[in-house]
Amino acid sequence: MNRKNKKILIIGVAGASGSGKSYFASKLKSELNQHVLLISQDSYYKQQSTVPPAQRELLNYDHPDAIDFELLTEHIKKLKSGQSVNQPVYDFAIHDRKKESLKKESTGIIILDGTLLYIVPSLNEMINYKIFVETPLDICFIRRLQRDMIERGRSAESVINQYMTTVRPMYLEYVLPSKQHADYIINSEQNLHCHLNNILDILHRKGYHV
Repeated sequence: MNRKNKKILIIGVAGASGSGKSYFASKLKSELNQHVLLISQDSYYKQQSTVPPAQRELLNYDHPDAIDFELLTEHIKKLKSGQSVNQPVYDFAIHDRKKESLKKESTGIIILDGTLLYIVPSLNEMINYKIFVETPLDICFIRRLQRDMIERGRSAESVINQYMTTVRPMYLEYVLPSKQHADYIINSEQNLHCHLNNILDILHRKGYHV
């Protein structure tokens, strides 16, 4: 469907790794009363096919340079103008993109989910409403440890080492300061249903059809 003449709402959901931002983004998507496109920053990790597999594991994937923000920004521009895009598919097991891509059609509402969404000015200015999920770092670490060991087959030692050397430092340097751009800050220890209702009410009062 061509939506070039329709106003498209871009919602950002940012926060630390393990903060629950992806969970909240999916809950928000299910609460909205129309078809919603969910785009994850994680799909836009840069291609690493020229880097030997052993070296890929040593890269800092929590630094902004690990993300292809140029491509992500280009795709959001296209989606916001009503065009479709071919979204990359990232494989965490090999730390690289797969050969195939996923075609994504533009919709009336697009939700962006990622840690670093608000640090890139060109992307930040396209996001109409910015949400930041605030969660204690000890909870974030426990969630990440469980996820990476169960879903990605990693050892506890490797997860702990990555968290201490890149995840936590990059959160303090980049993610936490980006909270200043948020329109709405979620305390994840509070009732998420109330937050969902508040956000939907705010968007409705701003004139968005949600």
